[in-house]
Amino acid sequence: MSTTTANQTLNRLTVIVALQWMGATLGLPLLPLFLEHRGGTPTVIGFIMAAFFVAGVATQFALGHLADRFGRRPILMASLVVYGVASMTYLLPVAAPWYALTRGFQGAAAGAIEVASLSAVSALFPESERGRAVSRIMAAQLLGIAIGPVAGVVASVRTLGWAFFVTGVISLLAAVQTSRISLGDVVDTSRPLPKLQWTPQVLGSLTAASATGIAIGVYEACWSLLMHAHHASTLQIRLSWTLFSIPWVAMSRAGGWLADHANRRVTAFLGLLNVAFFLSLYPHIHSNVALLFLGSLESIGTSLSMPSISSLLTQGAESRELGRRQGLYATANTASLAVAASVSGYLFTINEALPFTVMAIVSALLTLTTLAWWRDVRGHVVAARAEGAIT
Repeated sequence: MSTTTANQTLNRLTVIVALQWMGATLGLPLLPLFLEHRGGTPTVIGFIMAAFFVAGVATQFALGHLADRFGRRPILMASLVVYGVASMTYLLPVAAPWYALTRGFQGAAAGAIEVASLSAVSALFPESERGRAVSRIMAAQLLGIAIGPVAGVVASVRTLGWAFFVTGVISLLAAVQTSRISLGDVVDTSRPLPKLQWTPQVLGSLTAASATGIAIGVYEACWSLLMHAHHASTLQIRLSWTLFSIPWVAMSRAGGWLADHANRRVTAFLGLLNVAFFLSLYPHIHSNVALLFLGSLESIGTSLSMPSISSLLTQGAESRELGRRQGLYATANTASLAVAASVSGYLFTINEALPFTVMAIVSALLTLTTLAWWRDVRGHVVAARAEGAIT
């Protein structure tokens, strides 16, 4: 694929990912209240919310395998369609427990969208340019997350079903757009897939995925509770998520540049330590304004390192192995997120600082093990050609 075509594909894929994540987060902040309005108890609501992550863990590697076997475009298209149709079911007049099926289908589809889009980018660009390309996709995700909750503020609990219907329409439109682009697929069902390489490089990347997933799990379960305990307003809680996303989007190009020009191992390691450090710090800060500011600082450090982690995951992989590697990464990340979220909720009832401190220690210990996993991995990648392809 030519440089121009690869860039055009990346631009379109970036728009698709941003729109999908924007749609996915339109009504998410009010979803627990919506489920309560449909008769859901706290236990049932927790089960429904968990179904999203359970479905992701159960399907992400299998869907990565299918992407390697049959191509990334059909998997991405099918996932967008499934997510769109599932989102529209929030308009159905059913009791809350039925929405566990909706969240399950959404979780499986969202996982497949992530796996297919990131493996496509890895296939389209050489290793020396992959960091910048991956950073564009990650920035698109965070941009959608930043815009979605703000755009969805016009929806009330009673009209939330229509907000999710709009999400479904956006997802279906993204599927149509996906049908018009090439994602670097190399499909040859007559040949078996290359064997998945369980190298220290891959195992280190999966460890990094778990370290970041643990931190995200704490934030999913306890961040809003922590800010509420510090008497934060609803606006401040909403702003905390937006102010985390915006610096990530702004610094994404710098993170991609570091992945392609600096030592990926060092950048990834420092970024993982950054996550653990801020996780341990937050419960001891009692100013909500300071929490907003610190969240933005953490976001900058994370945005500068995540492209390096993703690039290390796919470095040296064959094209028809990329989907499975991304599937393994997403599975490790989602599984650790789900476990951390479950444990953190209980720890928070004992002491508000406990989940942040315990999970920061676990995340830091996992981070330290990457020094051993990656000790013989190339940190620098030699450019494949003189001129960069990313614009």
